[in-house]
Amino acid sequence: MGNLGFKLKKFLQNKNTVTLIGTVLILVILYFGYNWRIKQAITPVKVPYAKVTIQPRTRITEDMVDYVDVLPSMINSGTIKNVQNIVGKWSNYNTLIPAGSLFYTSTIVTAAELPDAALVAVPNGWKAFNLSVTTATTYGNSMFPGNYIDLYLKALDSDGKPMVGKLIENVKILAVKDKSGRHVFEDSSESRTPAILIFAVPEDMHSLLRNVVALSNVKEVSTELIPVPSTESYSDEPGTIRLSSTALKSFIELNVGSIPEDQLPEIEDNNIEQ
Repeated sequence: MGNLGFKLKKFLQNKNTVTLIGTVLILVILYFGYNWRIKQAITPVKVPYAKVTIQPRTRITEDMVDYVDVLPSMINSGTIKNVQNIVGKWSNYNTLIPAGSLFYTSTIVTAAELPDAALVAVPNGWKAFNLSVTTATTYGNSMFPGNYIDLYLKALDSDGKPMVGKLIENVKILAVKDKSGRHVFEDSSESRTPAILIFAVPEDMHSLLRNVVALSNVKEVSTELIPVPSTESYSDEPGTIRLSSTALKSFIELNVGSIPEDQLPEIEDNNIEQ
């Protein structure tokens, strides 16, 4: 046994032997490494793809997605490989995803990452409404998204005398924008002046507010909506939105109904597309 060990030791000390063994090992490593790389390059990878064309700002559901086998060369660092990172999220606001396309991180966003993300949560049967405001009517730019306001109606009564009353209460502000449509309170070094409050109301209230807008330039009534901060903003359980005055509602409907259609001013479409 000792003699065998001595011979093995002497064999390994031979430079030619060591060189030969090293060369064989390198060739083996190169062979298996090369084959592994080739196999990696030609073995298909299963990734999600769009079964249908997905329009911008669309919530992606399971029936829009399926899996397809593709070569690894078709995949880059931005390719989404797990369907769980797609379903339930949204196509970006500036992205149309064609049927058959793979999904990429730049094309998929969460609801919170969408511009006007708050509008995504508008309930079915409700509509968004734009209310023109100024720094003064927002109490020195102190109305923020998430705050609650009451909407007061200012108008002239049948005798031409001013009247003010609460029309709708517990309205939640979704966004505050300047005249260029930029968010006033987003992280920016520049100062922005509020020009529009955006909120959502049920369909019947939306029609009522549109009628107020229609009457705003009719001198006999001169209607105006005035936002007033509500203490609901500081409540753990804010109250639900509701009509505050049926009398004011009747006043609006009566005046709109009494004006000939050809004398009504044009009404801007205050609904926001989602």
